[in-house]
Amino acid sequence: MQMGYRLSAKIEKHFADTSRPVLALGGMYPASHHVRLHRHSRGQLFCPLSGVVLASTSQGAWAVPARRGLWIPAGVRHELRMQGVVEMQSLYFDVSVLAGMPEQCQVVGISSLMRSLMTEAVALPVRYDREGRSGALMRLIQYEVQRLPALPLALPLPADKALARLCRRFLLRPAATYSIDDWARSLYLSRRTFTRLFRRETGLSFVAWRQQACILAALPMLAAGASVTHTALELGYENPAAFTALFKRILGASPREYGTSAAVPGARNGRPGPSLPAPSGREPAKFD
Repeated sequence: MQMGYRLSAKIEKHFADTSRPVLALGGMYPASHHVRLHRHSRGQLFCPLSGVVLASTSQGAWAVPARRGLWIPAGVRHELRMQGVVEMQSLYFDVSVLAGMPEQCQVVGISSLMRSLMTEAVALPVRYDREGRSGALMRLIQYEVQRLPALPLALPLPADKALARLCRRFLLRPAATYSIDDWARSLYLSRRTFTRLFRRETGLSFVAWRQQACILAALPMLAAGASVTHTALELGYENPAAFTALFKRILGASPREYGTSAAVPGARNGRPGPSLPAPSGREPAKFD
């Protein structure tokens, strides 16, 4: 029985086998596929090889471009949305072997060595030889996964229900043109009260959070083949150069570089998503 290209539900029956603390799974998801809220009894490293994956929990949202990874701790309820056709590889770790991993989801860089190890791992049978080459490969994976660098592709979500509803609605169609005053009016708060609430709930200023949301929204667009100019204009940036500078400051690479590395075969230009009410200068957005 090979671990590659099977539904995760079929591999979970092997999670109780602690003598094999690392299991691997490979597969393919169609474009726009939605994996509904679920959780695993093992920690998971989810790595798309193509497309972009948008993940969310009650605590935040994450964008995972191709050839990066998402660490998902054991027991964390999460859902995944595929942007483009997503070929993926996943590793599942027994909780006893990775005590030092983050307790919340985290996007990580995947080294060339780790990519090679994962490719080898998904080709192994579920009941791989624990003492031979297969066992050694899985033990090396346990060391390497703890060396993967964290990437700034997360967006914290507030616990405050009204503010969380506003944030989630914004994520459907992010726009750099929405201002603090727009959001404060939507919640019937003063500007000062709103800014204090936002920072207390998310750990970020409103402007920093909005910028991060726009950058995360740009990743599926770029992977789908949208130009940098088109992406910047869609997100409300009048000047593509300003968008490019922000993108590079946050992610350490230009939008063009990210678009090339995460290209989705056969994808069309643009991005789906419902529109929001008009931002600054018009009626304040109502999210109730």
